[in-house]
Amino acid sequence: MEQSAENLPFCIVVLSGPSGSGKTTIVSRLVQESPVKLIKSISATTRPAREHEVDQEDYYFLTPEEFEERKQRGEFLEYAEVHRTGYWYGTLKSELERAQKENGWVLLEIDVEGALNIMHEYPDALTIFITTPSEEEFEQRLRDRGTEDEAVIQRRLETARRELEFVDRYQHCVINDNLDRAIIEIKDILSNKAGELNNHA
Repeated sequence: MEQSAENLPFCIVVLSGPSGSGKTTIVSRLVQESPVKLIKSISATTRPAREHEVDQEDYYFLTPEEFEERKQRGEFLEYAEVHRTGYWYGTLKSELERAQKENGWVLLEIDVEGALNIMHEYPDALTIFITTPSEEEFEQRLRDRGTEDEAVIQRRLETARRELEFVDRYQHCVINDNLDRAIIEIKDILSNKAGELNNHA
């Protein structure tokens, strides 16, 4: 049963993993099933919205000028250009405030570069890296999507190899070889964190 994080100290939960690791599916399930109320942070991006994507629900879609202005005003927790696409992604500080107002923990689904920035600023953040059993499986999942051309797939694989070098910087690494098992493992991690925070509160 989900419990409100109202009586727990606030926690930032960071979830990272290469393209094809199943992050998006896991995040959707966690928001529904987590033992602690999780509020998914909405990222800001300069990339155009895809079909069916809704501004302020899927992303905050900003022009490059708006993104840069917010950067200059210090409104981002972290930001990075992703996959050398020329598009920027970032987490607005206001997303933490939104989660706190809703009595939940904020869940950031972000890339490794962003996660390392969060670890530096918030060493108490709970950090989880999602991976698959092998690089071959990453590649197969990317190809099965059928949404990217070969050049993009190769860029994502290259990024995945780089990101895997930072696994040991995360507190937890979860292998998504079976979705239900991976979800149970992450829910246990969240429960244990809630227990720790309760004990120190």
